[in-house]
Amino acid sequence: MDKKELRRYIAQQKRNYSVAQKTEWSSSLFQKLEGHPLFLQAHTLLLYHSLPDEVQTHEFIKRWHPYKRIVLPLVKGEELEFRYYEGEDSLQAGAFGIEEPTGSLVENLHEIELSIIPGVAFDRSGNRLGRGKGYYDRALTKLQSYRIGVCFQLQLLPHIPVEATDLPMDEVWTEQGCVFSGTQYSQ
Repeated sequence: MDKKELRRYIAQQKRNYSVAQKTEWSSSLFQKLEGHPLFLQAHTLLLYHSLPDEVQTHEFIKRWHPYKRIVLPLVKGEELEFRYYEGEDSLQAGAFGIEEPTGSLVENLHEIELSIIPGVAFDRSGNRLGRGKGYYDRALTKLQSYRIGVCFQLQLLPHIPVEATDLPMDEVWTEQGCVFSGTQYSQ
């Protein structure tokens, strides 16, 4: 299947599961990820404010905001800009119906130590299938942080076609834990 067909296939698979199931899986994934050595060490995390069909991050962000600096992306033209999350009141409706941060601009992207990245699908080689606009692929070239892709187990595919501009993840996690690791940090 090509990327477009894979996106349609995953969208159909997600429709087979309830919001409650996705919420439970999201909670399970993040409970496991909270024990990751790099998560425990990181002071500044890049996360995303999830859409309804993605691994749900809203509660995770609220829980960790008092203890870690949370950075969220927002769409600016063809690029992602990164701003600090400063609480629920610092979010506003943005591009594609995503709640985006209005906090301070992250001036030094090197302070982001760990990036938690969504995807339509991932494979067991760390390859990521995005929504097709290339926002994350362009943004990840500017970041030096460790990259963990997160998805539901149903979004894990045997193979994703890749292009030269597609950047792999260092690890991929589902509700079952780490399903791919290219480093010594896996659990």
